[in-house]
Amino acid sequence: MIGQEKVYETLEKLGIKFDYIEHPPAPTIEIARQYWTQLDSTHCKNLFFRNHKGNRHYLVIFHCDRSLAIHDLEQLLKQGKLSFASEQRMVKYLGLYPGSVSPFGLVNDAEHHVYVFWDENLKKAEKLSFHPNDNRASLAIKTEDFIRYMEATGNGYEWIKLY
Repeated sequence: MIGQEKVYETLEKLGIKFDYIEHPPAPTIEIARQYWTQLDSTHCKNLFFRNHKGNRHYLVIFHCDRSLAIHDLEQLLKQGKLSFASEQRMVKYLGLYPGSVSPFGLVNDAEHHVYVFWDENLKKAEKLSFHPNDNRASLAIKTEDFIRYMEATGNGYEWIKLY
């Protein structure tokens, strides 16, 4: 996978501590659930979209137990028609492959092309967890530290009410 070491270097540079576990490949929430018992955190779902023209890309992050229909998401985000971004776009803009999508991929987005929408309910969590650009591991960091990470990436983002 691309950029796992870059994630750790970025977190270290920012002075952000994290809890880390290794596990077998977990490309879906259903599989990952088996291994999260060791992490005391709120686990997130990360979906990567593109707009109809293909010139804007969005990462949408929300609680892993929730689901959102694309049509509902289009109404909430007000970004026009959305579709899931292809693997090629995922690699180009986040440096990631399907099954490993997380906001840690933003360390690979030097041009700050990807805009992030966060569900505001995640602000209430003490810690959030994601794959560190490799679905064979998960890490959890305090939510306030994750906000600092987001500020450091330089990517635009906003908190919205998704449900």
